[in-house]
Amino acid sequence: MVRNGKTGQAKQLYLRQNQECLRGTFIADYTNHGYKPEVKQKIIEMAVNGSEIRNTARVLSISTHTLMKELKKAVRPR
Repeated sequence: MVRNGKTGQAKQLYLRQNQECLRGTFIADYTNHGYKPEVKQKIIEMAVNGSEIRNTARVLSISTHTLMKELKKAVRPR
């Protein structure tokens, strides 16, 4: 990883040197917890297991809007 500039909110961007990675740049410390990769995975797991939207949002401490946005991305064909 190498540093690769800053975002508009002055957060450090990093660039991955490994060509096998899906994304080239990323932020190390997200302000919004819904954008963390581990939270995204947990959203998918809870949805598959039948958790309700509001319950999932409450457990993960994210908004229902963020949760729905991530679920829509997950089911969108690539």
